[in-house]
Amino acid sequence: MTVNYSSSQLSYFFANRRTRTNIRKLLKFLSLLVFMYVFYSLLFQAVMIYEGAEGEHSIVSGFYWTLVTMSTLGFGDIVFSTDIGRIYSMIVLFSGVLFLLVMLPFTFIEFFYAPWMKAQNESRAPKKIADHVKDHVIITNLNSVTETLIKKLESYKIDYVILEDDLHNALEISDSGYKVVNLDPTDFDTYEKLNIKKAKMVVASGTDTVNTNVTFTVREYNTNVKIVATAASADSVDILELAGANHVLQLGDILGRSLARRTLGGNARVHVIGHIDDLVFGEATAQETPLIGKTLRESNLRETTGATVVGFWERGEFKQAHPESVITEKTVLVLAGSVDQLRNYDELVSIYHVSDNPIIIIGAGRVGLAASKSLSERHIDFRIIDKDPSRIFDKEKFILGDAADHSVLKRAGLEDAHSVLITTHDDDVNIYLTIYCRQLSPNMQIISRTNFEKNIKTMHRAGADFVMSYASMGANSIFNIIEGQDVLILAEGLNIFNHKVNHKLAGKNLVESNIRQETGCTIVAIKCQDKGMIVSPQPQRKLKLNQDIILIGSSEGEALFTKKYENEKS
Repeated sequence: MTVNYSSSQLSYFFANRRTRTNIRKLLKFLSLLVFMYVFYSLLFQAVMIYEGAEGEHSIVSGFYWTLVTMSTLGFGDIVFSTDIGRIYSMIVLFSGVLFLLVMLPFTFIEFFYAPWMKAQNESRAPKKIADHVKDHVIITNLNSVTETLIKKLESYKIDYVILEDDLHNALEISDSGYKVVNLDPTDFDTYEKLNIKKAKMVVASGTDTVNTNVTFTVREYNTNVKIVATAASADSVDILELAGANHVLQLGDILGRSLARRTLGGNARVHVIGHIDDLVFGEATAQETPLIGKTLRESNLRETTGATVVGFWERGEFKQAHPESVITEKTVLVLAGSVDQLRNYDELVSIYHVSDNPIIIIGAGRVGLAASKSLSERHIDFRIIDKDPSRIFDKEKFILGDAADHSVLKRAGLEDAHSVLITTHDDDVNIYLTIYCRQLSPNMQIISRTNFEKNIKTMHRAGADFVMSYASMGANSIFNIIEGQDVLILAEGLNIFNHKVNHKLAGKNLVESNIRQETGCTIVAIKCQDKGMIVSPQPQRKLKLNQDIILIGSSEGEALFTKKYENEKS
């Protein structure tokens, strides 16, 4: 890596014509300095002869005296005794001060050091990518969403590059270990330097106005490349689509709806949280149902409904489903099956109600409003708390006040509510409110938003049942578009994803594959051409080449799985 990095610096250094000119100027100055040094050293002998000291000092002594005098060290071991000698000493001394101590450092900095440092910076934040790079993702802005996306791209060995027009910021991004080019994402010529015609996708992840500019510029250059743009405002969606974006993602809306999907509503019915191909995943609370106290085997859910329990939530902790797993009052079942199979489950438990009280949403920003809209579509009542008067649109549904105030929470119905969504953009506030709500209502379902991965465990310790991240939701949404691969987030750090069986797994049964032991992921379904979707396959079932398998695992487990089994070399 050191050799490559140094050679890269040298190539940037000598590629610049001005740099080559500066080097020639520096060499001329050094040549003049060497000439002066040699001339003064030889003249030293002539002055010594004039003073009658012929033969007392060698040629080496002359070079030694000249260097000591020009550098102002002045050891004083060799001195002249006449006025001519002293005048000569002063000329040499002044020449040394001017050329060696003043002009040389500035000339060296101007003609060598500064260009070299610039070359170093340009090698870390180049102005173009290599011509051979292809199937890469171009990202126009580094933020929490694209940072998470990059981790996913790296685990799937998909190349990427980040655009940053400010050199200082580009260098900081490079120092953080990311691939970056120092180019303006709104400049038409930028995309020729990025091999846009060979790119897999462009991700416009800045502000709505910049994203519109980027989308229009890229689309003008290349009509075929896929463009994904993020939009903060709903009004920007149509504009970005008109500019040429293939997909426009309102990440606040996506997160709000995802948080709302985590709420179990006021009954024991299955609440669908997503699907991969034809396999639908849902969650259902066991509270107030006859399932409490039974093992999974005793419940006969698979036999009576056709749906399969693939796991349990217990106070925010996901557990694998086993026949002897006991269903408790606090258990939330994670079910997988077809739409009809989940409807069969609904028919079984539809008479059981958990609560008719409204769900509380803390925060009336984009995420909170999107969550409220999703709940309205499901005909679930809600109350929104916010301390900003401009966000209070409906006095029946909206409550003005600070959620940290007990009286405000009481007005919203916290004591009787079965769920609360904490949607503010500040992780510290969300942790505070999670602890507060858990203390006031120990049995409530608490769903919280987070912005930084480091706070996930803290929020769970604070009492959150589910934690969902803006960054993860956005990154997975973009990644699903890039690869055409479905990744479904059960909760922050726990995903369901699919994989096409390759030669590394083909011919092995589930036990022989060692997937769970080596990656922590579990196969929850196999898609067979002849038998359709097989949910919770038997351990002895063999995997066939090009079969689709669906797995559940942590983000780390998914990364380990992709590293071991994806990107197989043919």
